[in-house]
Amino acid sequence: MAKFLVKLQRYFRRKPVRFFTLLALYLAAGSLVFLHSGFAGESTVTGNQRGAGTGEGPGLPYLGVMQLSRGFKAEATVPERGRRLGPWFKSTSKEPVERSKGGDYGSTRSRAIRSRSGREKEEDRARYIGCYVDNTRRRTLRGMSFFDYKKMTVFRCQDNCAERGYLYAGLEFGAECYCGHKIQASNTSESECNMECKGERSNTCGGVNRLSIYRLELAQESARRYGSAIFRGCFRQPDNVSIALPVSQLMLNMSVDKCVDFCTEKEYPLAALAGTLCRCGFPTTLFTLHEREDEQLCAQRCAGEEFESCGTSEYLLVYQTQVQDNRCMDRRFLPTRAKQLVALASFPGAGNTWARHLIELATGFYTGSYYFDGSLYNKGFKGERDHWRSGRTICIKTHESGQKEIESFDSAILLIRNPYKALMAEFNRKYGGHIGFAAHAHWKGKEWPEFVANYAPWWATHTLDWLRYGKKVLVVHFEDLKRDLFVQLQRMVGLLGITACEDRLLCVEGQKDGNFKRSGLRKLEYDPYTPEMRKMISGYIRTVDTALKLRNLSGVPDDYYPR
Repeated sequence: MAKFLVKLQRYFRRKPVRFFTLLALYLAAGSLVFLHSGFAGESTVTGNQRGAGTGEGPGLPYLGVMQLSRGFKAEATVPERGRRLGPWFKSTSKEPVERSKGGDYGSTRSRAIRSRSGREKEEDRARYIGCYVDNTRRRTLRGMSFFDYKKMTVFRCQDNCAERGYLYAGLEFGAECYCGHKIQASNTSESECNMECKGERSNTCGGVNRLSIYRLELAQESARRYGSAIFRGCFRQPDNVSIALPVSQLMLNMSVDKCVDFCTEKEYPLAALAGTLCRCGFPTTLFTLHEREDEQLCAQRCAGEEFESCGTSEYLLVYQTQVQDNRCMDRRFLPTRAKQLVALASFPGAGNTWARHLIELATGFYTGSYYFDGSLYNKGFKGERDHWRSGRTICIKTHESGQKEIESFDSAILLIRNPYKALMAEFNRKYGGHIGFAAHAHWKGKEWPEFVANYAPWWATHTLDWLRYGKKVLVVHFEDLKRDLFVQLQRMVGLLGITACEDRLLCVEGQKDGNFKRSGLRKLEYDPYTPEMRKMISGYIRTVDTALKLRNLSGVPDDYYPR
């Protein structure tokens, strides 16, 4: 054998071309075998294929990209055969999923007991209110919906509905999520909500034509959405209403859609429903949208849509259209060189880019940066390319925390955010970009623990250094800015030496999100912080809280505790 190998070696040394030819043929043959094995055994299944048994549904695939449906009107023409599955399902599953109402789903009582602990964990963001009947022809929750037949969880459904401003989130058939502002059906026995969630076996996600419904305690009323419009609330009709809302149209067959469409066509950002009268306008000092009334005062049924409210002649139901309010969109560089350098200082992930967006809209002047970020420049932050000492920008973004750097500025707005949220935001930015997300492998790998160990101390020292070395520091908490944007923005603009027009600040409230709001569709479904991490971070929170109070400032917001 050895002699044969030696002869073969000598042969190929004399004829190397034949050697490489044989090697190429070998690799090609291996590739063909690999590809064949990859395709072997695949079956072709047509969309919406039904099983032979009565009541069986199609084999449904995992939806890699969530399919969203407004879900208000399309059900009426769907036949009652089993459950409506919608045209968005293209089945590739090899086995049909049984949906027989008489099927055995295991012990309902034991599953309800197992899911109770899961519900208790959700109480801070949602409250379970019961099991409700659903109907494929007339949905109980008529807002957005999406399905995931492999990874649906209670948290995921709640989070997506809350992100879009809905009041209720309902789960059905273990894998379907429905959102809505109103429950349009009666409740039923808890035993009928008996199906485990596809993504977490310990929780219940409704049943066959049965919804497990949660009221979303953290859903922002001011961000409630109706289709493409944003619900702003119920408000008393302002004095001089014809001046505050200058365009109007009588609509005997009134609905929310009709009024929103009318005001959108007239290019106004607000649509106000007053019974059968639709009014359009801008938020102004005559109509600030700051004094909300009880929604029951606006609960008069629309003439053109029985399940909608259309307000009254005295109380207006207001929606924000997709029309952009351009009164605060003009921006430019300072006409003369600034005499003082003002820092917009924050720990990374504390909302600095968002604060810059708000300041630019409120003042009409560009903000600068201690650094240069091409992606921010491309998104409209034109002051990004200026040297930070140029004097052409209204304030300078910085994450620096050393004494020398801090003393370079004459005054500062110090933006502080809950460290648990700031660390996660910066980790997402570091591994996913300004509006992207870190991969699951980064959270579960060594990157996250190392990141927390290095950055958590910096969160504390950043604030302590600015309080110690800063010459004139205005402390703004990110959470207060979100909760009361108008008042906090007035404080920030005041430090900058600008007298902001109140109408302009009202315009900013309607354009507050900007282009750098990270979507909630991929929020983590678990807490990435270990007990050791929480203990360390809580110590830093107490240190910062003490430092703020020693300077006669309000301490950190209450929602930093407990953790």
